[in-house]
Amino acid sequence: MSGRFHVAETPLLGVHVLQRKPYEDERGSFERMYCAEDLADLLRDRRVVQVNRTLTRQRASVRGMHYQLAPSAETKIVSCLRGSVFDVAVDLRRDSPTFLRWHGEVLDAAGHRSLLIPEGCAHGFQALVDGCELLYFHTAPYDPVAERGVNALDPRVAIAWPLAVEHLSERDRSHPLVAPEFDGISV
Repeated sequence: MSGRFHVAETPLLGVHVLQRKPYEDERGSFERMYCAEDLADLLRDRRVVQVNRTLTRQRASVRGMHYQLAPSAETKIVSCLRGSVFDVAVDLRRDSPTFLRWHGEVLDAAGHRSLLIPEGCAHGFQALVDGCELLYFHTAPYDPVAERGVNALDPRVAIAWPLAVEHLSERDRSHPLVAPEFDGISV
């Protein structure tokens, strides 16, 4: 337990579930979404430099799987503010004991959970209901030159999406499959 968060490990090295601890009274609630002091051990020398929000209108839509190469590699903290999503990280780190494995968590507003995804992992999610809103904290600004992606339907990664994928952008659909000779990325 650290401050306003309980931190739990996942089967994927370096991916953590952050259980937020809201304070509630008769007026409503207060919830800390991020605290540099409480998360210092996980973020090490990194700091949040960008915050993004996404709205996904249609159930079964998939966004991802995105990552950035060094020196623009980023750690992300992802939270669902509205709706419900299946949030996924794929380990692409060279020499990682969990290389090419994936881990998914259901995130929703009622659960008060976030997923911390370290550098070297691709990230994506599937909307489980219409109208999902996510908030992302990033430790590096978006760099279009460093941006890469893995196809969300790649059979080598074999993500078990909870719903049949019905909506995938042309950009995400065009992400390559993981080549047999791919041995990971350096972070």
